[in-house]
This record gives sequence, structure tokens and C-alpha cells, in this order.
Amino acid sequence: MRTFIIAAVAGFCLLTGLSLSAGAGDTKAKIEKGKGELKGDLEKMKGETKAMKEELKGNDTKAEMERAKGKLKGAGERAKGKMKELKEKATD
Repeated sequence: MRTFIIAAVAGFCLLTGLSLSAGAGDTKAKIEKGKGELKGDLEKMKGETKAMKEELKGNDTKAEMERAKGKLKGAGERAKGKMKELKEKATD
């Protein structure tokens, strides 16, 4: 009887541990996605700031180039965040 109780408790602990680790992976995945979005927005803002500085100088062509670079870097950061999110979900 004692071995049955020990086996039941061990099984319960194993199932509880697996369910908690799955929840932690989802949380980490959401954090990674959020970080990617935040970094993407930051890069886009940096590009916009540089573009405004160039417009003040009168360089419209360079301003558009800086704006495009900011959008491109922002998209890259969002993609990295999405990949990290998918990686965390896959490891669950």
C-alpha cells in the first residue's frame, strides 16, 4: 500500500510539474513577442527622428532613406521577436 501511495504522489508531482512548465513557456513566448514589438517600434521611431533632422536640413531624399531604413529595421526586430516566440512555443 505504501508503494502505491508513493507512486501516486510521484505521478501527481510529475503531472503538476509538466503543466507548470507549459504555462511558463507560454509566458516567455509572450514576453519575447512583446520585446520584439517594442524593439521594432523603437527602430521605427529612430528612423523617423533621423528623417525629421534631415528634413530640417533640407535633404528630403536622405530623409526618405532614413525613414525607410527605420521601417526595415523595425520589421526585422518584429520578425526576430516572432521567431523567438515560435521557438519558445515549440520547446514546450
